[in-house]
Amino acid sequence: MRVLLLHAWPANETMWEPQVTALGGAGFETVAPRLYGRGPSIEAWATQLLGEIDGPFVAVGASLGGYTALALARRAPERVVGLVLVGSPIGADSPDRRAYRDELIAGLRTTGIPADIETDVDAEELAVAQEAMRDRSDNTGVVASFGGPLLVCVGDGDELLPVEEARAIASQALRGSLRVIPGGGHLVSLDRPSEFTQVVLEFLAQWT
Repeated sequence: MRVLLLHAWPANETMWEPQVTALGGAGFETVAPRLYGRGPSIEAWATQLLGEIDGPFVAVGASLGGYTALALARRAPERVVGLVLVGSPIGADSPDRRAYRDELIAGLRTTGIPADIETDVDAEELAVAQEAMRDRSDNTGVVASFGGPLLVCVGDGDELLPVEEARAIASQALRGSLRVIPGGGHLVSLDRPSEFTQVVLEFLAQWT
């Protein structure tokens, strides 16, 4: 089975290096594309990715990558056989969240990357990705109608997706489940890579 690994913001595709190694060793074909440089629309990213990848796949998406995974499931549910959403809310941004993103975008374009953000990504690419997240669709219906297994994975210290909200997302899916990783924050795959990788491998075992 092919596994599509979709990175978070402000990280890039290299965040998945431990998982690429582990999943490859377990016999899975992994693809970890770069999401930056694709324009300001997550739906357009999904169209591009579907043209770059052949056949069915399991999509694993962290935060920004989770939004992209849901866009893929919206556009091609027959090809997305499983979903792992990692710290990804499924609703559209609230007005307050949109205002926060607008302020962040303006800052990225005027003063550059804030000192508290560690990234190798260019400030303009980060700004465009924030625009894409700000303008993304509400994915509640995608989760509710998705026919394959859907795993919601969250760190117990995630400040953007509390455990109770993650549990509610899993409960809305036809075949939803929840895994909470102790000691993990919003980017749980970076905070607890070994534990996260094991969770993903257990989820993927149904396709071996």
